[in-house]
Amino acid sequence: MPFEELKERHAIVWGAGPYQGITETITDIHAEVLDRLQPEPGQRFLDLACGTGAVAERAAEAGADVVAIDLAPALVEQAKGRAEERGLRIDYRVGDVEALELADASFERVASTCGVMFAPDHAAIARELARVTRPEGRIALACWTPESGLAKLFDVMRPFQPTPPPGVGNQFDWGRENYVRDLLDDDFELEFEELDSPLEMESGEAVWELWVRDYGPTKVLAGSLDDDKREELHRNFVELHERSRVNGGLRVSRTYLLTLGTRR
Repeated sequence: MPFEELKERHAIVWGAGPYQGITETITDIHAEVLDRLQPEPGQRFLDLACGTGAVAERAAEAGADVVAIDLAPALVEQAKGRAEERGLRIDYRVGDVEALELADASFERVASTCGVMFAPDHAAIARELARVTRPEGRIALACWTPESGLAKLFDVMRPFQPTPPPGVGNQFDWGRENYVRDLLDDDFELEFEELDSPLEMESGEAVWELWVRDYGPTKVLAGSLDDDKREELHRNFVELHERSRVNGGLRVSRTYLLTLGTRR
């Protein structure tokens, strides 16, 4: 299968930081996705690229029968521990969103919050979404737009990273309505909304400290650089976020596209 070496690296990189501090900056997106999907007791609910389990936990609390999948074993272990502490029954699995080991038409609700967009083969993700969602089942995908603060953050990191293999999809294309329509329109009735999840912190330095500690891709990248390059990345990262200073703090716009679909 294509991109296997890249995905093996992703499984390590995304689990290199605890991530929970990052997921707590997008709780508004989790709430939006759950509000649109309205999980109910007994419904089969699938959370793809689940991270440490924020969406899966809310769906389970609503009584849904939840399966949650992530490529990074370290994040799945964190999620399992959180579920155990909260007394929640969630079927967490390490898995590949491009090749799900799940039965056809097996879920009434499917969610991904800033998750599946980072898998390399977008056509494969689209096929799997269509395959595992039941007729009349609903999906909700929240994906950062190409203009978002997250896209700009990745622009800052990109010069310090290896060139990705040929054919890897641009993750921020999932934030473009026409692109997503081309992928999903044959199988889903689609609706789109562009929303904002602003990041509010005291300084660019505080953002750097959070990301270099909790966000696996930034942590691994910073750790791979020599002192001069790491300081250059640090400086560029802080300067980017300081451009969003208002009223003594930062308010960074992070627009995302919410894709809502009903399986035909």
